[in-house]
Amino acid sequence: MEAEAMMAGAVAVRVRSGTQRALVPWRMPWPLLLLAAVAVAAAASEQQVPLVLWSSDRDLWAPAADTHEGHITSDMQLSSYLDPALEMGPRNVLLFLQDKLSVEDFTAYGGVFGNKQDSAFSNLENALDLAPSSLVLPAVDWYAVSTLTTYLQEKLGASPLHVDLATLRELKLNASLPALLLIRLPYTASSGLMAPREVLKGNDEVIGQVLSTLKSEDISYTAAFTAVRPSRVTRDVAMVAGGLGRQLLQKQAVSPVIHPPVSYNDTAPRILFWAQNFSVEYGGHHQDLTHRTFGSQELNLTGSFWTNSLAGLSLTYNGLFDATVTFKFILANRSYPVSARDWFTMERLEIHSNGSITTFNASQVTGPSIYSFRCEYVSSNNRMGNLLVPRTEPSLWHITLKDFQIQAFNVTGEQFSYASDCAGFFSPGIWMGLLTTLFMLFIFTYGLHMILSLKTMDRFDDHKGPTISLTQIV
Repeated sequence: MEAEAMMAGAVAVRVRSGTQRALVPWRMPWPLLLLAAVAVAAAASEQQVPLVLWSSDRDLWAPAADTHEGHITSDMQLSSYLDPALEMGPRNVLLFLQDKLSVEDFTAYGGVFGNKQDSAFSNLENALDLAPSSLVLPAVDWYAVSTLTTYLQEKLGASPLHVDLATLRELKLNASLPALLLIRLPYTASSGLMAPREVLKGNDEVIGQVLSTLKSEDISYTAAFTAVRPSRVTRDVAMVAGGLGRQLLQKQAVSPVIHPPVSYNDTAPRILFWAQNFSVEYGGHHQDLTHRTFGSQELNLTGSFWTNSLAGLSLTYNGLFDATVTFKFILANRSYPVSARDWFTMERLEIHSNGSITTFNASQVTGPSIYSFRCEYVSSNNRMGNLLVPRTEPSLWHITLKDFQIQAFNVTGEQFSYASDCAGFFSPGIWMGLLTTLFMLFIFTYGLHMILSLKTMDRFDDHKGPTISLTQIV
């Protein structure tokens, strides 16, 4: 795929000059541009979400000249796109935030082949066609989008206001005063009885009604449409030509669930904690805390603290094993003159429950302070590395953290630094390869030595002379 085609897929800019509107050379509907970007986001659709921007003002965005195949818009690049629009554009900002969204939703349910009557995004398409300026980013880093609300709040100096159609009609917006309006849109996760197409059509109707309300009141605005997390498009039976057929033999790949990390902030992000799975066991009873920890707005971080030399992340859960249980990760930062750098160590993991404290030593969770620490398993189970060692044996508590990652020092933004992995340099596979190579090298060396040790006769019998008598051949 040519670089120009990928630029077309990554950015669709419409600029209106006077009564004539000039499209950037590719004159295609915006869903076709998103279709051209499917190859970009298909391999990493679980980590990126699309972002669509449009405004009632003109000349807010220019074409992104540095886009290429596989380009993913980072948080810094997203800020460079949003800053001019927020500084020079309207002060009223609309954020349509859907539960889940991926580029595949547009290609599967949009009118990308001219079937406008079948499109689930007719109002959104119409808004982009009529907008004096717009920008389509097919693949934006998910972490950048997860902080979009906070970023807009800081830039506008206004708290987000959750509105619906009824609330919007009662609002009196002022063009001189900043306003951040947040409109939540569901997906299949919240509408399990409806097909994805119907849910997306309903969301598109909400977008159309909100824009119609603002247009009737002649209010200038800048709008953004994106999602909290990526989605995986589920095929409709009607989309399969000729019925199900061989589709019954196909198995949809199960996309891994990606959770945002737990972040403790005071004046800035201080501690980041993430795991693919967080489960605990007490007295033989198992409990999965993954969904109660990551991405949960109700997570209680009371008791967490941070200094340059000591940090603690406190996670409190109510109703866990019929009690209030607190997990405390205690990390220390020390300077070692021998290595001329600072190293952090997770001193211990404490479990506070019913007035008692259970402590696990975790001294093997360590690394340079400028890095984060990652390990496939951090567990008190012997079969999973036993990085958590209880101070008192036996312990009623057992903890397992899968794909564990933590950073408590030198945190920048909401992303982890380079990870120091717990895996040793010499894995079993490397040892097997080294031993096999050494054994083969020994055989080769021994054989070569034997070949070089062979000696030939340097004297031969001459039938015309006396007979040569050889007593020993070396």
